[in-house]
Amino acid sequence: MTFGIPTPGKIIAVHLNYPSRAAQRGRTPAQPSYFFKPASSLAATGGTIERPAGTELLAFEGEIAIVIGAPARWVSPENGWSHIAAVTAANDFGVYDLRSADKGSNVRNKGGDGFTPIGPAAIPASVAGQDGWRVRTWVNGELVQEDTSDTLLFPFGRLVADLSQHLTLETGDVILTGTPAGSSVVVPGDVVEVEVDAPAAPGAPSTGRLVTTVTQGEHAFGDFGTKPAIDDDQRLEAWGSEAELLAAVADGRASAPDSAAAREAAEPAGLDPEVRELLSQAAVATISAALRKRGYHDVFIEGVFPNHAGDRIVGTAKTLRFIPFRPDLFKEFGGGFNAQKRAFDQVAPGEVLVVEARGERGTGTVGDVLALRAQVRGAAGIVTDGGVRDFDAVAEFEIPVFSQGPHPSVLGRRHVPWETDVTIACGGAAVQPGDVIVGDGDGVLVIPAALAAEVAAEAAAQEREDAWVAEQVAAGASVDGLFPMNAEWRAKYEASRSAQPTTEADAR
Repeated sequence: MTFGIPTPGKIIAVHLNYPSRAAQRGRTPAQPSYFFKPASSLAATGGTIERPAGTELLAFEGEIAIVIGAPARWVSPENGWSHIAAVTAANDFGVYDLRSADKGSNVRNKGGDGFTPIGPAAIPASVAGQDGWRVRTWVNGELVQEDTSDTLLFPFGRLVADLSQHLTLETGDVILTGTPAGSSVVVPGDVVEVEVDAPAAPGAPSTGRLVTTVTQGEHAFGDFGTKPAIDDDQRLEAWGSEAELLAAVADGRASAPDSAAAREAAEPAGLDPEVRELLSQAAVATISAALRKRGYHDVFIEGVFPNHAGDRIVGTAKTLRFIPFRPDLFKEFGGGFNAQKRAFDQVAPGEVLVVEARGERGTGTVGDVLALRAQVRGAAGIVTDGGVRDFDAVAEFEIPVFSQGPHPSVLGRRHVPWETDVTIACGGAAVQPGDVIVGDGDGVLVIPAALAAEVAAEAAAQEREDAWVAEQVAAGASVDGLFPMNAEWRAKYEASRSAQPTTEADAR
């Protein structure tokens, strides 16, 4: 190493250790877990790292590295810190494109040459206690990570004790202690800087900034080993969220997700504009009658009301399902980028978020931040058979929200966010992704996608009849024989239609 510590015999890295990172990942480990990095992956400050040819998802992870002083074997958590000689900064780079090749070992995706920059200076561990350290990371001058060691799930002494149960930690061995939230992807030309300091110690000693510049590799991987491969899950995990990924796509820093490309290539995409227009002009009551003729009697989402008088919803369903609250399940699935956040962060323009809350109105299922996110994404509306938190604030937004009404509690009181894009039951109605959702003051209906066009056409025709009947009643006609029309009135109606110019809407 360049800062006076001999090259370590072992470099051991911890998977998840900061609550902020665990929340981002949506899982909190009960015990620490580890992987090895080769000594050949070490690099000094001011160096470069190659993004391997054929890969896309090179991610940084700023970390606090601890350096073993006195050898440790079977030590206690209370004594573990005393075996640490120095603290420094590290960057645990990894290529998500190669994760599938490693089956958890991280040999290929985190073991490349230059994938463990460390330094530039080591700080004696004695200057602060194990809770007195801070790590910060900058990308192109922008602060993207900041956290402190007093928040760790597994303090430094516990890591030393745990590892010493299995192997001897020798003088000079290095432990990378985990990265906080904010890790993301970098591309050639980006500059990443990591600094560790002890801000409350006398003089606030610092390692200085560990600087690494990303370059593009030119050597392609051969056919004699597993080649890079990524999918949308890897893209989202590497970038941190769909919002970050899509922003990178817009900036030319990332390729579009496969799902987005598939949606763009789909034919037709979303709800046909003409069908949408016909449904927008038809009352839910009229559409309901057309569905009943076809045997669909249980497609009404019961018990939901709009947050604005006169609101209408027309769009295709994107579904979100909550299950009943259970502490262990909420601990595992309720945090981080959970199913609820994914649904609101990924809803597409023209889609309606439909939420299964089992009719439980005793807690919120959407609040102001998520409702605003759906509005910004271009969602056509939100339907939940549960409650709405921040009800007044949500009512200030333009997006129509149909719900059982307000409730101040968060979802952790009664719900665990479970899954998206599956068949759900909302207000007693079955809803599948892609079903057509139509709502007005009378309520909300679910139209099977395959029936949408014919139901829309029939509802539009019925609306024209109803409008003509209303004109006759307004002119003094009795409803007897007119509503519904007998043969005489039907002939009059058809004659009036024949006398009118054919419009584009009529032709449809």
